[in-house]
Parts: sequence; C-alpha cells; structure tokens
Amino acid sequence: MSLAEANQPISQASPMAQDALPFPVVTTTLDAVINWGRSNSMWPLTYATACCAIEFMSLMSPRYDFARFGTEFMRFTPRQADLLMVMGTITYKQAPILRRIYEQMAAPRWVLCAGACASTGGMYDAYCTVPGIDHIIPVDVFIGGCPPRPEAYIDAAIKLQEKIKDESFMRERLGRLRERGEDIPQ
Repeated sequence: MSLAEANQPISQASPMAQDALPFPVVTTTLDAVINWGRSNSMWPLTYATACCAIEFMSLMSPRYDFARFGTEFMRFTPRQADLLMVMGTITYKQAPILRRIYEQMAAPRWVLCAGACASTGGMYDAYCTVPGIDHIIPVDVFIGGCPPRPEAYIDAAIKLQEKIKDESFMRERLGRLRERGEDIPQ
C-alpha cells in the first residue's frame, strides 16, 4: 500500500481493506481478561510447620521452576498475598492464627492445603491436632502425600489456575450490587 492510499479513508482504499479495520482487534470478555491475569500471577504466602515445607523448598529450584506458574514472588505478609499455602501439622493453638492470616489477605484469595497432616490431621490422632484445615478456613485445592512431591505441587497449581479461570468477576460484582439493594437492569 502506498502512502497516498494509506492516508485515504477506508471506503476509498482497496476493496479488500473495506472489510478490514485499520488496527488489530481482539474480542474477549472482561471475565476472561481478569481471570487470565489472576491465574497467571498468584502471590503465595507459605504457612509451613513441618516436613512438607522441605519438599516445597525444592519446588523453587531450577529443576521444577514453580515460577513458571506465576508464583515468582513469595510473600511474607498476608496483605500482599492472594494464595495461602498451608503445609504441615496444624494444632488447635495455631488455628486462630491461621484464621487471622487468612482474613488479612485481600480478596480474591485462594488456599492450597499440602500434605496429609494439613489435609486430615495425618498420623497424629491427638486432641491437639486439627483434623484438616478445612475446619478453620475454606480450601480450594488439597495435595495428598506425606510429604507431597514437587510434582504434586505443580499439579495443584495447574488445577488452581483452571479453577480461577472458571470464576466470574462480573457475576460476583452483580451479586454484591443486588445484595446492597441497587436496581440492576436485566
């Protein structure tokens, strides 16, 4: 296309250009864009109390490269994290602390429960051990094993990404507006 043709309106350009737009167009939904960003930029906060944490440390090595799932930046404050990774035995004395950490996280937030101890209480059949952290906070993905292998963490991250991509930001927002009693056109 010559410079003269490029400066003409689309209707006067070549017949093929009449159907095409002068710039690239991408069509998608707002939910898809938001969920793509959320699923590929999870900022984890680790709450590790036992041997599961040792396996998790190997996950950050170049061999497994957990950062390729958008979990590059480990956070050590709940206010900057959106993924809580609970690993190891949780006692009833720790339960209020875990609940407070979960409540301090900004919404939306997700929880990944790793290992037999955090999921079910593990081999500890004692009065002081919580029989699964889902009694304290809601859990999105459970990882089995004692301790879970790094591959299990990667599989859980993929499942969590799929779950995040299926969420609806606009539907949740509409529900919150209706709860406040605002008139929403159908």
